[in-house]
Amino acid sequence: MTRKALVVWGGWLGHQPEQVATLAKVILESEGMSVEVHDSLDCLNDGEYLKTLDLIVPCWTMSKIEKAQSENVCEAVARGTGIAGVHGGMCDAFRENVLWQFMTGANWVSHPGGDGINYKVRIKNHTSTLTAGIPDFDVSSEQYYLHVDPAVEVLAVCDFPVSNWYHTPNGPVEMPVAYTKRWGLGRVYYNALGHQVNVIDHGPALEMIRRGMVWASQGREAAAAAGERYEDYASPDGKNF
Repeated sequence: MTRKALVVWGGWLGHQPEQVATLAKVILESEGMSVEVHDSLDCLNDGEYLKTLDLIVPCWTMSKIEKAQSENVCEAVARGTGIAGVHGGMCDAFRENVLWQFMTGANWVSHPGGDGINYKVRIKNHTSTLTAGIPDFDVSSEQYYLHVDPAVEVLAVCDFPVSNWYHTPNGPVEMPVAYTKRWGLGRVYYNALGHQVNVIDHGPALEMIRRGMVWASQGREAAAAAGERYEDYASPDGKNF
């Protein structure tokens, strides 16, 4: 059966959401998926439709989402729909929505030095199928400082500080660049690269994102194979949190 994906783009245009959405569509179609692309959050109003999907790719920065829309996505992912995204398009999408932040695993707080910072992405987990054989690589872009869910499985990191600022006295820290996590039966993949589409449309970054999207789309069948049920994780009173 052909997997189905939804790519939704909008918000702040400085992150080139339409171009990133187009790249995501090309990647997913090359993997044999059927892809719908929308430039409105209205497509998130139909919770039953979202549950039929294998993957949701948000490319939407610095905006607001209706409570019911975020709950629809949350519930779909909990039931096995994967979610995968990059840069601000997923983890700086809806700053006021804590459910979205909890589900996606991080939220952006700063990019010291702005755009054009030269730094290295270091593969942290070399045994994962999402990173095996991918070398460390250099990036010139924004370097995201994230507040991160401690439950995530970190795949790649970068080092702070590179650009001197108020955070510098805290000393060196490893910051996740790419990670995975679970949300109910669903799989979550995030990659902090992608301030501009030309950062992620080639080389190791593109390959990491391709693998991450495919992996996220396989969550429902992986959960079924493992004998997991939605009821294993659902709140007994039906509330999200």
